[in-house]
This record gives sequence, C-alpha cells and structure tokens, in this order.
Amino acid sequence: MVGLGTQDSLAEADEFAATYETTFPMLWDETFETWVAIGVSSQPAAVLFAADGTPLGGWSGPFPEGEVIDLALDA
Repeated sequence: MVGLGTQDSLAEADEFAATYETTFPMLWDETFETWVAIGVSSQPAAVLFAADGTPLGGWSGPFPEGEVIDLALDA
C-alpha cells in the first residue's frame, strides 16, 4: 500500500500521516498528474494494481474489503 497526497500542502499531508499513524509509505504530488494518470477524481479513493502495474480495480469512497481481497487473490 502506498498513500498518494495531492491536495492541500505537503505539511498537511505529513500532519495527516502523523495523526492517523500511517505505516505505509506516503508520496506527494502537487501537480495532480498522478491522480489523472490513474483515474482518481476525488478522495478518498483506492486503486488496486497487480504486481506488473495493471490496474485491477478502483473505488471512490469506501471500498468493499471482500472485493479487494478477491481481486488480490485472483491476481
């Protein structure tokens, strides 16, 4: 899992990570280019990728844990 911050500021992204004690790497993109590239238009959002970089699924808002697990196991 990797977090991708693009809104607000880097300082606010760092504060979010500290507040929620994230244990995964957080990346920062002030340009929104990464969101455009992976089809994210709002947050929260999640995109699941296969090991080769192929997108397996994407969700806006809460995502269905069972569906994510099934996709990951089938990949």
